[in-house]
Amino acid sequence: MKLIVGLGNPGIEYQFTPHNAGFLAVDRIAEVLGVSVVNRRGRALTAKARFAGQDVLLAKPETFMNLSGLSVAALVDELELDPSADVIVIYDELAFPLGQFRLAQRGSANGHNGVKSISGVLGTEEWIRIRIGVGKPALADGREIKAGGRDYLLTPMRRQELAVLDEVLDRVKDAVEVVLTKGVGAAMNEFNRKPGEPEGNGEAKGK
Repeated sequence: MKLIVGLGNPGIEYQFTPHNAGFLAVDRIAEVLGVSVVNRRGRALTAKARFAGQDVLLAKPETFMNLSGLSVAALVDELELDPSADVIVIYDELAFPLGQFRLAQRGSANGHNGVKSISGVLGTEEWIRIRIGVGKPALADGREIKAGGRDYLLTPMRRQELAVLDEVLDRVKDAVEVVLTKGVGAAMNEFNRKPGEPEGNGEAKGK
């Protein structure tokens, strides 16, 4: 069994905010697999499915972002999983512009409270993560726009931004499928490359 967790905040008011990119990614995977993430289990909404030939449990914690680790740990314990091999967590990342995402096998929280909670409760930073960029794209002259932290993360995205994210969610679904079939290293090599980069440049990216 593999556990695929999307991070976000429960509640309709948060549904289409940048901070809920992880929830939206899990919903996209569920949609493709023909299941609904509605079963309550381990302080999360969950759905069991077969994905890429493997049994998976899709999960959206109901604990709010800052306590995500309580839900993830409950599911890891119940299913007797190895976090480093069996857990994939999908969440938003301000450091990347909207339209990008990166995979990594481990990493620090980088200021993300949901990630901090998961690593704290599990007692390890060794778990696969997919970080979906929600930052503002750079200006034409290369200057970066700071996205504004908490207020920005909890403000619903505009239609144009949601259209960009929609395409990313499909690629994230594809990336999860490659992790399940070929391993995280292969997925990093394939999906961490920027357009035009040769293969092999993706492995070192990600925190």
